[in-house]
Amino acid sequence: MVDINADIISFKSMGNVCLGQSIDFYLDDIFSRYDVDIKQYSLPFPSEEKRHGYTLDHGALIISTTPDDIIVSVGGNEDYCGKYNGTLYPGMTMEALIRHAKELRIVNGSLIVDGDYGLSFSLPAPYDEIADVIQQIPLDLPLNEIYVCDHSAWAPKQKKKRS
Repeated sequence: MVDINADIISFKSMGNVCLGQSIDFYLDDIFSRYDVDIKQYSLPFPSEEKRHGYTLDHGALIISTTPDDIIVSVGGNEDYCGKYNGTLYPGMTMEALIRHAKELRIVNGSLIVDGDYGLSFSLPAPYDEIADVIQQIPLDLPLNEIYVCDHSAWAPKQKKKRS
């Protein structure tokens, strides 16, 4: 059952909605319990792949699917009540995130916490475009969106040691 109080599990689920599963599995539940807005959008160049976005209760939960209805990301805004590892949640300030994180990295307008590329905080405008280092982000800035997805392609590549 979809639940905006459920734990956030990196690379796996948010709101009890699992990555890699068909949205069809959740449709009856979400339409019977939530206000749902569905939109189609395209990923930017070069793929221009079309996706579907299901926004529940004005962003408390946001589900993105491929054209064949497979869930590729699940996110939520500050109305989402679950947490990641009992400490990270949408709506926390940058200062609170810094207190709980060992390492933060800015990648493609998102914050990656402790090298976990299965979870990200979206930086709000204009910081998604202008922040290159953590110190450029105000400590009182609320981080209102968190996403579970697979951003492992964003991880730095390990250099091979020469023997």
